[in-house]
Amino acid sequence: VQLQASGGGLVQAGGSLRLSCAASGRTFFVHWFRQAPGQEREFVASIYRTERSTSYADSVKGRFIISRDNAKNTVALQMNSLKPEDTAVYYCAASNYPSMSSDGMDYWGKGTQVTVSS
Repeated sequence: VQLQASGGGLVQAGGSLRLSCAASGRTFFVHWFRQAPGQEREFVASIYRTERSTSYADSVKGRFIISRDNAKNTVALQMNSLKPEDTAVYYCAASNYPSMSSDGMDYWGKGTQVTVSS
C-alpha cells in the first residue's frame, strides 16, 4: 500500500485547511499523525474502513474532522480553527489493526507541511 498526503500550506490562526490522503491499495484503519520540530510524532486522528468509527487526540477534538471515501480510496482531514501549535508536518498512515501509536502503523506516506501563523 502506498499513501500520498497533500493539502498542506500556510494559514493564519483561526483558518482552515483540508488534507487529503490517497491510498493505492485497500486499507482498514487510516490515521493522521503530526510531528513538530524537536518533538515526537503524535497521533491526531483515525478512521476505520467499514464502520467509519473515528478517534481524535484531545488537542484536536471538536476542531478536526476525519472522513473517508472508500470509492475513491481517500481519507480527508478537515482542520478548522487552526492554532499556531498545530504547526507540524502531517503524515498519513495505515494499519490492519486499531492503534494510536506510530509503532502500530504498517504503512506511511510522506508528510505535508502545515504552518499556522499567529
